[in-house]
Amino acid sequence: MADMKIYTDPDILYDDIYIFDENNIVVKNNVLPEKKEAESICTVKDCREFFSEPDFNYSAFMLRETKSLPDGFSYIPLRQFFFDFPEKKAGAARAHGFLKLREMYRFCPSCGGELKDDSEFTARRCVKCGNLLFPRIEPAIIVLVHRGDEILLVRNKSHTKNFWACVAGFVEIGETVEDCVHREVREETGLEIKNVVYRGSQSWPFPDQLMLAFTAEYDSGEIRIQEEELSDARWFKKDCLPEIPKPGSVAWNLINDRF
Repeated sequence: MADMKIYTDPDILYDDIYIFDENNIVVKNNVLPEKKEAESICTVKDCREFFSEPDFNYSAFMLRETKSLPDGFSYIPLRQFFFDFPEKKAGAARAHGFLKLREMYRFCPSCGGELKDDSEFTARRCVKCGNLLFPRIEPAIIVLVHRGDEILLVRNKSHTKNFWACVAGFVEIGETVEDCVHREVREETGLEIKNVVYRGSQSWPFPDQLMLAFTAEYDSGEIRIQEEELSDARWFKKDCLPEIPKPGSVAWNLINDRF
């Protein structure tokens, strides 16, 4: 395995500049800032964390606090960035995740020793006991259930927008992803499914998810929603859909057969 190079020299910047204010990211006229523009936005003293990763050609900053930006620059939510900049979303997810790792893990939870960036893995290593701490990744499933020419969509109580999406949920300890698909559909809607097929995946760092997408077929049962989670669940024909998540989201890709 090649060495993982992490630089913290503010004079060494790379082509992609990711400047974050928590879960917002700085853009200029709908593109990422250029290297020469980074200093006009912030310096290292303005940041809680900063590093560059040359193998991935980016530099990443986490601001200490929200600050006024020069003309032409603006903050946009990281979720929106994922939709607007699909070619940059993997880099932004990596940068944001490793910034959080470096900020959260400064001392070893096992022995209290100082943590340093590891030279081999995307991780933090204890200089005292050698313990490795990796970025947190939470696997979650999302499944589109078919019944003839209809699909099952649900409305989640936690969503701030009034859209319909697919059944989804986190994988539990000791559970296969296929088991999780069956369990989540059963828990949220009371339905049994069959013919579960893996379709694809998407990094979704809100906060640390890896979404694993599936399709399945209805087997049996009547809809009985899990009222703690859902406000509604219904069958819809593909030519008469309600409001669904934006293009680029894993739910949109499933519903529109883009995997």
